[in-house]
Amino acid sequence: MNVIDQVLHVLDAALSLQGRALGFDRSTPLLGDLPELDSMAVLALITGLENHFGIAFDDDELNGVVF
Repeated sequence: MNVIDQVLHVLDAALSLQGRALGFDRSTPLLGDLPELDSMAVLALITGLENHFGIAFDDDELNGVVF
């Protein structure tokens, strides 16, 4: 499974999209276009990505553009 597929699985789980995220691609708009992606869901997604990939995001790296 490639990185994009892994990210989509984490996104799908974090937002409880029931498989919908698996049809997304790199150009799919999220923030502002996906109603499930509210402020609490952003935190769940970030935490999910950090846990899945064993990484930590610096607060300075996170802004609306990256979503």
